Amino acid sequence: MKVIVIGGGPAGMIAAITAAKNGNEVILLEKNKNLGKKLLITGKGRCNITNAIPMEEFIRNIPGNGKFLYSVFQNFTNQDIICMMKENGLLVKKERGNRIFPITDKSIDVLNVFLKELKKYQVVIKNNSNVKHILVKDNQVTGVILSGGEKIKANKVILATGGKSYPLTGSTGDGYILAKALGHTIEKIQGSLVPLEADKKICQALQGLSLKNVKIQVKDTQNQKMIYEDFGEMLFTHFGVSGPIILSASAHILRYKDIDELLKERKIILSIDLKPALDKETLDKRIRRDFLVFKNKDFKNSLERLLPQKMIPQIIELSQIYPNKKVNEVTKEERIRLVNMIKELQIIITGLRPVEEAIITAGGIATKEINPKTMESKLIKGLFFAGEVIDVDGYTGGFNLQIAYSTGYTAGMNLI
Repeated sequence: MKVIVIGGGPAGMIAAITAAKNGNEVILLEKNKNLGKKLLITGKGRCNITNAIPMEEFIRNIPGNGKFLYSVFQNFTNQDIICMMKENGLLVKKERGNRIFPITDKSIDVLNVFLKELKKYQVVIKNNSNVKHILVKDNQVTGVILSGGEKIKANKVILATGGKSYPLTGSTGDGYILAKALGHTIEKIQGSLVPLEADKKICQALQGLSLKNVKIQVKDTQNQKMIYEDFGEMLFTHFGVSGPIILSASAHILRYKDIDELLKERKIILSIDLKPALDKETLDKRIRRDFLVFKNKDFKNSLERLLPQKMIPQIIELSQIYPNKKVNEVTKEERIRLVNMIKELQIIITGLRPVEEAIITAGGIATKEINPKTMESKLIKGLFFAGEVIDVDGYTGGFNLQIAYSTGYTAGMNLI
């Protein structure tokens, strides 16, 4: 059987390898001059291959239609991709949050494993090949037409073109156009795992400051509801906030009811607990001890043991305590105000950064139109989908790459 795979990312490469393993004649079409361009930049160039948690826990880490992936996660697991790496001579290591990385810390080594497998199973790779149309006759795929007019016949087509995040890597939403032309529904395309725009006065003053081991809560102040909470690392930028826990928060914010209106009305608040290990009473005792040490100094010089240097002027301003006031003159009321500020530093969230700046795309081909056990289209026979082009998305930590492998493998093994 002749199979065409459109898209040379991790989903497309796994799909092509699996289809070829099963005795099919496979052509892999990639519009870039090389495969795996986006894979090379994942994990800051180190490639967070997958996550080591049990597969039954993966769905909890996929806020975007996680239940749709139940079957595919059984077909190809995190252990399967780790075994593929090891069988090709690439050992892996586990880091914070059960993240799995290559022992070499080089994403090119992960890509080379895929390339080795593609070569082993004699997949024909055609780079610089941009697909313009998927051909269909009598509701059955018959091949594709490239942008230059070349027609390639096939019995099956796997669409694995990725989403719209990181467009410089070739993820420009081509797959949505191809699928929509065949009658598929495309759910709203937006960035997930994306930085947040926030109150510029505070954030620009703190630009470049990274906070570790902080707790965040994202709240809807209009309806008094909690949208998301997390613990970990975040970063202040010139436009707002970023970092792992902020990116995960974005996946929930974008799905929250009436979010566009709430953001416009400045009703979404990010509350940061700078000292989550201390309750307010314990923090107050800590501050009083510091005040005893610095009792004859100005208040502005009394917080160096407690807070990052860059943050002190902002906390002082927000606490409304006169900076040149002597520490021993700070009132109990002012001290309690300082405690509250450190435990609940509040920043107004004004928006999400564009999809082009996102790690992953939310939205895409509607899951209701795809068979979850085979990844085949319910509308067109012989058409399969894999990876980010589908309306599924997960948190950071290797979950989105595992989605790519598992959906790619499932599509490649069901070309009956």
